[in-house]
Amino acid sequence: MKTIARITAAAFAIGLISQPASAESTLRLIGYSGLFQERYTKAVIEPFMKANPDVKVEFFPLQGSAQMLGMLRAQKASPQADVVIMDVSVAKTGTDEALFDKVDESVSKHVAELFPNARFPNVAGVGVTFDNLVLISNTELVKTPPTSWDALKDPAYKGKVAMFGAPDLVGVGLTLVLDKAAGGTDYLANVDKGIAALAEIAPNVQTWDPKPEVYPAVVNGQVALGVGWNARAQVFADTSNGRLRVTLPKEGSLFQTNTINLVKGAPNSEAAKKFVDYALSAEAQKAFTEAMYYAPTNSHAKISEDALKRTAASAMDRVMNADWIALAKVRDSIVEQWRRKVIPLSR
Repeated sequence: MKTIARITAAAFAIGLISQPASAESTLRLIGYSGLFQERYTKAVIEPFMKANPDVKVEFFPLQGSAQMLGMLRAQKASPQADVVIMDVSVAKTGTDEALFDKVDESVSKHVAELFPNARFPNVAGVGVTFDNLVLISNTELVKTPPTSWDALKDPAYKGKVAMFGAPDLVGVGLTLVLDKAAGGTDYLANVDKGIAALAEIAPNVQTWDPKPEVYPAVVNGQVALGVGWNARAQVFADTSNGRLRVTLPKEGSLFQTNTINLVKGAPNSEAAKKFVDYALSAEAQKAFTEAMYYAPTNSHAKISEDALKRTAASAMDRVMNADWIALAKVRDSIVEQWRRKVIPLSR
């Protein structure tokens, strides 16, 4: 982690050196690379810059929240980023380490419009997107659309399943979903039923670490079934010529929340607050949901019917709202059970 932090911090610094003299009006946003950067830029950043011509937003992409946290730690004495979008559990760590300023109604009036589960005790940032776990399948290899997570353990798909295992959020999240589906009542006490369900799935798993992602592996037929996040899965469904199918299983799913955070001591704090205000607005939330199918965190966002039905917001009765902050205390225990009772059973 320290090596990654040094490399990414150096890369960021090199980027700053090359900036023009008008850097005082440049806001630097750290967020996810790939599809997220592409779609967020078009749906949110470009409209913001059009409405605020005095502010230029530069998107600095990183693959995951842990890498973002490493960069922020390396730059704590002299921050070079202004706003960060990252997973809530990592944002909690950043808050504990005094890396962020509080996002509240004094920063944006839209904070009052957020769904209750987009605000977290002892987390400086607030929810900017909701995502949820989905079952994905190759339509040529899986002729009948699956309706249950049980499809993952069907012997017909031996060696044809892929997903990221724990400690990745996909693996941890699926443990909770399967535990609840099997009758578990308190995942903070134990997830024995979820681990048992995963042990039945493991013999079918080709890889717990699909490269570069699980979605292309399903599209190209390397595997028949996979587990992933809805937003990216929906985009791949649109661009795969019908080869990738997305299912919200009947047993349900769970939400994962990305937060938007103000970096403490940021070089352009006023511009950062202005951007956070816009990112949380119903307008921006609607645009991004319709661009990439993340469920909105602003309760006032009026999402088109076609886009809404492709998010878990259209099936809230089947989505558990996991307490990712409390879960951090037992996450190591869950990961250890994966290592002993799940991963060794894969092919």
